[in-house]
Amino acid sequence: MMHNKPIKIVVGSKNPVKINAAILAIKQVFELADLECIAVDAPSGVAEQPMSSEATRLGAVNRVKYCQQHYQADYYLAMEGGVDKLQDGPVTFAYVVIADKHQMSVGRSAMLPLPNKVYRALQQGAELGPLMDSLFNTTNIKQRGGAIGLLTRGLANREGNYTQALILALAAFLHPDLYTDDE
Repeated sequence: MMHNKPIKIVVGSKNPVKINAAILAIKQVFELADLECIAVDAPSGVAEQPMSSEATRLGAVNRVKYCQQHYQADYYLAMEGGVDKLQDGPVTFAYVVIADKHQMSVGRSAMLPLPNKVYRALQQGAELGPLMDSLFNTTNIKQRGGAIGLLTRGLANREGNYTQALILALAAFLHPDLYTDDE
């Protein structure tokens, strides 16, 4: 699905990992060589460290809605990282949201199991990025490989996880006729 005209996107974050993931996903899906990207500090409306799937999803949706209200673009993208305790233990993941003027698509990244001691610290008010920095003696890891990079010894990273989730969420824009609810 080649786009002949330039595409403008707004990303609801100034975190370079999220910006790069958004640019990469849009360029791959729409087969673009270049695009215009504006990165903005969009408020999530949720805690700095969302502690449930619901709060994480809401944070991403809120960021996209803010971008839509304040900027003109072809696509609006937001990613919100969060944690939750599921049946098999604590995990971290992200919700991704992509919208244009007509539709919104919500996706979720792969989940990374978290150590119980990390989850307990998060329950006490810690934020995952700074907590991982203290455990692994790194600085600002959330703007690089993230907890994913540290816990997988670099075999996976935060940007790749976001990029994959965004590409999957973009399926709704590649096949809008199939994703339109006609019931």
